[in-house]
Amino acid sequence: MRFPMRSLGIVLTSALALTACSSTSDDSTESSGAASCAPSSGPVTLNFTSWIPGIETVVKAWNDKNPDIQVTVQTGPNGNGGTYQNFFNQLKAGNAPDLGQIEYDALPSFRVQDGLTNLADCTEVTAAKDQFVDWTWGQVTFGEENSVYGIPQDAGPMALFYRKDLFEKNGIAIPTTWDEYAAAAEKVKAAGGYITNFSQSDINQFAGLAWQAGGRWFANDGSQWTVNLQDEGTTKVANYWQGLLDKKLVSTVPPWTTEWDNAYNKGNAWTWVSAVWGANSISSGAPDTSGKWAVAPMPQWTAGGTSAGNWGGSSTAVFKGSKHPYEAAKFALWLNTDQEALTLLNKEANLYPATKSGATLPALSEGVEFYGGQKIYDVFATASTQVAADFVWGPTMTSTYATASDGFKAAVSGSGTLADALKTTQTATIDTLKSQSIPVAE
Repeated sequence: MRFPMRSLGIVLTSALALTACSSTSDDSTESSGAASCAPSSGPVTLNFTSWIPGIETVVKAWNDKNPDIQVTVQTGPNGNGGTYQNFFNQLKAGNAPDLGQIEYDALPSFRVQDGLTNLADCTEVTAAKDQFVDWTWGQVTFGEENSVYGIPQDAGPMALFYRKDLFEKNGIAIPTTWDEYAAAAEKVKAAGGYITNFSQSDINQFAGLAWQAGGRWFANDGSQWTVNLQDEGTTKVANYWQGLLDKKLVSTVPPWTTEWDNAYNKGNAWTWVSAVWGANSISSGAPDTSGKWAVAPMPQWTAGGTSAGNWGGSSTAVFKGSKHPYEAAKFALWLNTDQEALTLLNKEANLYPATKSGATLPALSEGVEFYGGQKIYDVFATASTQVAADFVWGPTMTSTYATASDGFKAAVSGSGTLADALKTTQTATIDTLKSQSIPVAE
């Protein structure tokens, strides 16, 4: 069911009094609120800000073929590392770049601030809808009629990375359900390891797990936000992992640290439920384990189920105030649909495309040596089609993540539970929305 995404679009349109963003004329604004998408006269230079490794190489490929639409790229820290705040400052000052990289979970924040150009009147953009995996298109349109607030760039469908050699050596079956995963955790612990490391600070992974289980954190009824981080699906996931924590069946090493890498490199952690980009995280962080890993679908809550979560993903958005929305949209489409661009993005930054055809890139169709020659991207291609399209992000996710992280750290230390953390986060999120005068249901 996808109507919750549609309701998001309704509230954002009705509650925020959005204004149109025109290109070179003021008389072509449509009632839809979309930007005029007529080409500019003469050569155009666009400014684009991103933190993708090697993005300069990709942009050069465009500039070499498009002398009349040149793109100047500026790189910086990742979104929450400072680039998003720079964007907001620039929007306030009226000097934002034409385009910027924005992750899916951050798009609502910019939408609420009326910082994005609606590209719905760009026919090439709307015609590209069917090129993208359905749920990724929902992330940039919010399910709203006559709206496109970014071009999907990459996705993070989730699967199960596991140490094939250790499971085989100890006669442990690869879990296909979460019940089997918990049972395997007992056997792994008896063999001297941990089935995985529970992230005490990266809430995006937990969001992906909740997404798979049917958790839906935000929704709208056309006039206000509803916040529910304690719904049935999310609570089920929280209680499940709390049980593993209580039994000390998972390690709790801080993620993205040398200690975290060592846990996988030395065989102390045997699995990781992660996104497609995790393949490179493991290979770079645990080089001594080459050839010993494999990938399987995420464990399911019901035997025979076919649901997957998503962790990560970005879009290329055109900011409000750009004088060249037509040219900006043209570049953003090329960047995220052209096979040459997708190949370069995958080569330079290991991005997994949001397009349906992206899964057929040569680099994603071959066996991967680190994973014993397995064609691991076939697993993720299937998973991407199993991600529900109705998961809605809220407009203050940075604050939500920070509060949840504090609560998760407390749960790991034994001074609280994951359920407690979610309860506190829900209250804090509602308070944050109110403090920003964003309509919210009690």
